[in-house]
Amino acid sequence: MVNIVVYVSFGSIVTFVQEQMEEVACYSREFSSYFLWVVKASEEIKLPMRKEQKRAVGCFVIHCGWNSILQTLCLGVPIIGIPCWSDQRTNAKLIADVWKIGIRTPIDEKNIVRQEALKHCIKEIMDGDKEMKTNVIQWRTLAIYKSYQ
Repeated sequence: MVNIVVYVSFGSIVTFVQEQMEEVACYSREFSSYFLWVVKASEEIKLPMRKEQKRAVGCFVIHCGWNSILQTLCLGVPIIGIPCWSDQRTNAKLIADVWKIGIRTPIDEKNIVRQEALKHCIKEIMDGDKEMKTNVIQWRTLAIYKSYQ
């Protein structure tokens, strides 16, 4: 089966009553494919509790644009950076060398990130650099909680 992920998002404005949230959640449990549902933090309270909830996203592969970095920081997920131009290269350096919340993919002589390099980066993050994961949590806390104080 090629298409195995169902992505569900209702945007940033729409809100549902709890019954509607429960209906979608119950269907997602019965669905045979992966079900990725983006839910606003303010709506999470409406979700029925499950015995087992796991964070499914282990890392983000991004172009190192500033908005993508901020979104990823707020989610508390390590970053694999593939910068393309301009400030993205500087941002990738900050991610990898200063904040230590991700890694930058190596490029070859043609400025291409090869699959083996990407595979190595994903494996490095997924196998767990404890310092990186600690840093990600610290930066998430700063991004979310310190901004309201």
